[in-house]
Amino acid sequence: MKVAWTDVQTRRLRELNADELQQSSIFISSLERDNAFQRLNRLLVKKGRDHLKALKDNNYRPELCRLESWLVEKLTENGFVQVVTPIILARGLLIKMGINADHPLSLQIFWIGNNKCLRPMLAPNLYFVLKDLLRLWEWPVRIFEIGPCFRKESQGTLHLNEFTMLNLAEMGLPEEKRHERMEQLAAIVMEVSGLNEYRLIPALSEIYGSTTDIMAGHPEFEVGSGAMGPHPIDDAWGINAPWIGIGFGLERLLMAKEKRGNFKSVGRSLTYLDGVRLNI
Repeated sequence: MKVAWTDVQTRRLRELNADELQQSSIFISSLERDNAFQRLNRLLVKKGRDHLKALKDNNYRPELCRLESWLVEKLTENGFVQVVTPIILARGLLIKMGINADHPLSLQIFWIGNNKCLRPMLAPNLYFVLKDLLRLWEWPVRIFEIGPCFRKESQGTLHLNEFTMLNLAEMGLPEEKRHERMEQLAAIVMEVSGLNEYRLIPALSEIYGSTTDIMAGHPEFEVGSGAMGPHPIDDAWGINAPWIGIGFGLERLLMAKEKRGNFKSVGRSLTYLDGVRLNI
């Protein structure tokens, strides 16, 4: 009878960033499995220690930070202006997005008192800024923000309570160019992220309705989502211009690129540094 890793061994291998093939190994006996685990554990620990040493010796920044810098550089080269908005969000801005007490997303929000919360997304603040920039600047108006967002997520393979979003928006472009432009901007972000294999597919959103998901990874999962307008939500902000917007999860982009099976290793953490578990 063939045997697989124990639950404890599987958890440890996932913590040490074992790949899918290593995690799915099958053995002819418990003795063979346990010996193989000891060898693989030593190999992965050495790999992690070597990475941490290189991080120190070469003054590297964690890849999450480097990816953010690369994206800022590339988007500004392509005519986008970076904005920085508050992390604490007023309840009224969520209501303008259609997120009231009955909305499914309201259960995932970290509230601070009765009328403020930690932002679950970047879009409300970007809408707030855009309503003035559309008046002040010549069209098209291109902006983006990169920063932390917070949701009470189920702590599964693809969810974190605190994650890093890139949200870019281009407003005032010709309406017939929206689909083409979304493909162009998705390609820019995916190239910077080192992801050459991806696809755009139709999807549904609880906020925007019909949207476009950017899928990547093996197995495939969503790394970004795009929407376009005019959209009924725009009315609450006094905006009347054709637009496209795409939101990407930076941790998801890294997870797809690095073929990681552990989402926590690529995010903000006290137990990982640049993907390496510190209890090695």
